[in-house]
Amino acid sequence: MLKKTFLTFLFTLFFGLLILSGLSFSQEGRLGYIDSMRLRTEYKEFTEAQAKFDKEVISWEAQADSMKKEIDSLEADLDNLKLILSEEKKKEKEEFLETKKLAYHKFTEDIFAPNGKVEKRNAELTKPILDKINKVLEKIALENNFDIIFDSVNGNIAYAKKALDLTDKVLEELEKLE
Repeated sequence: MLKKTFLTFLFTLFFGLLILSGLSFSQEGRLGYIDSMRLRTEYKEFTEAQAKFDKEVISWEAQADSMKKEIDSLEADLDNLKLILSEEKKKEKEEFLETKKLAYHKFTEDIFAPNGKVEKRNAELTKPILDKINKVLEKIALENNFDIIFDSVNGNIAYAKKALDLTDKVLEELEKLE
């Protein structure tokens, strides 16, 4: 009798734990991932911002190229004329060339160096878009009980089922915001 009661107790405990673990498991959050590269290429606002940014960078590069060509031309002229120029004229041309070089270096530093105009402009154009995407990610996570959503582009995922890819949902939600 004691053996039967003990087995019944174990049986009840086992099924109770199984049911409880099933309830808590179903209430746990889920994992998901997005492909941020797809967001960058398929979200219209991102592609427009990228095109605008690329156009500005091309303009700055053209300006830098023009300055460099002018310097190269001045150097070639100075090389060709230095034998026939007076010391005073030669010094004047060398100082003018040095001024142009300094202007070129300052321009390229201001535009292309870390914390330069390129980096700041990129942040200025992308921050509002990234804020919007983060809001959409948070909304999707809360509505669908996701604890974590990874970005597959960062290489943080070794394996993921396609069903966990939330990129389409994020794109749909972003389209609704326009």
